[in-house]
Amino acid sequence: MSETSNKIYLKKYSNRRLYDTEKSVYITLNEVAEMVKQGRWIEVTDVDSGEDVTAFTLTQIVMEEAKKKNTLLPVPLLHLVIRYGETELSDFFGKYLEKMINSYLTYKNVADEQFNKWLEMGAAITQGAQPPFTAENPLQSFFKQFFSVPKPGGETDDEKSPGE
Repeated sequence: MSETSNKIYLKKYSNRRLYDTEKSVYITLNEVAEMVKQGRWIEVTDVDSGEDVTAFTLTQIVMEEAKKKNTLLPVPLLHLVIRYGETELSDFFGKYLEKMINSYLTYKNVADEQFNKWLEMGAAITQGAQPPFTAENPLQSFFKQFFSVPKPGGETDDEKSPGE
């Protein structure tokens, strides 16, 4: 699915409420976060100024998530972001970090698929293998002739009594 066909346009009002133009309803930041987690792209426009405030809204969602977990990024990295935010780091975050995360997710999916294939292969091998000593082999029948333990009444292990 392309980014534009998957995009949701939101309007942000001065009272900080977000309006979903697709469904014609007001939504919360949590609902926007769920949309993003489901793979939807959002574009948020400030109604008063017409300015694109998507980055601000997404950052707000990230900060809300960080509050729940009490941490998001290491403190030294946060210092660097504040110190160099508008110059070198904006290029890094804009280009390289996105590529690194996408590469990691691709690698993780491939590794998960490979691991699942190994599990399936192991299960197939296990199901195909016969448990040891289930079928009587020729040596067993040979040794039974000589090493049968007599039961009371003169019968051996391999002879069945009439009651059995």
